[in-house]
Parts: sequence; structure tokens; C-alpha cells
Amino acid sequence: MSAAANWSYTAAATFWKTLGYSESGDNLGYSAPVAILCDYEGSLSKRIGSIGAEIVAKNTIWSEYADATTGDYILIGTSVDPDPLNAGADEIMQVIRYADTFDRIADDYAIITGV
Repeated sequence: MSAAANWSYTAAATFWKTLGYSESGDNLGYSAPVAILCDYEGSLSKRIGSIGAEIVAKNTIWSEYADATTGDYILIGTSVDPDPLNAGADEIMQVIRYADTFDRIADDYAIITGV
């Protein structure tokens, strides 16, 4: 863990990897929940389109956890529930990778969810 992550990633989150989909489109399930260290921020944004305005809630979770991808699930806090939907987890919409500028030990990731 980098020096910056050591003092900043003090919160816990739970991560579930999506195992994919069958040929017919059925969800194949999720991996066992994994606890990760992180920091986070919640926010709202407003999109204005031709049919009106839409309010979008999202969380940004910062972590050195490198295995998250779009379609996986994450929950701020800890859970042992094998089903992320039952646990109240949010689907990951985007993952952005940032360089570990100071220590070059482990890159940082912004894991962005959408509701």
C-alpha cells in the first residue's frame, strides 16, 4: 500500500465480481464478497434532456483495488451477504485508473456507481 493510501483509505467497502451471463442472458451469479479499504464521496447530478430533467445519484469510491470493472457491484460498508442486490450494493458504471505518483507501489482507482 502506498504512503498516501495508508492514511487516506481508512473506510471499508464490500465488492462482488459479476460472474457473467449465459447465452440466454441469465446472470451466472456473483463471487463471494470481498472487503476492501477505500475512501468515498456521494453526489447528485442533474441531466437536462428533451423530455425533462433527471436527477442521478452516484458514489465515487477511491481505492487501490484493481479488479473492479463495469457491471460488478460495490457497497460502502461491510457485508457478508453473498447476493449484492440483497445487501443493497450499487452497480459499478465506470472505473478510472490513476497513477501512484509519489511511491509507484500501487495505482489508485475511482470506482463510480450509478443509481
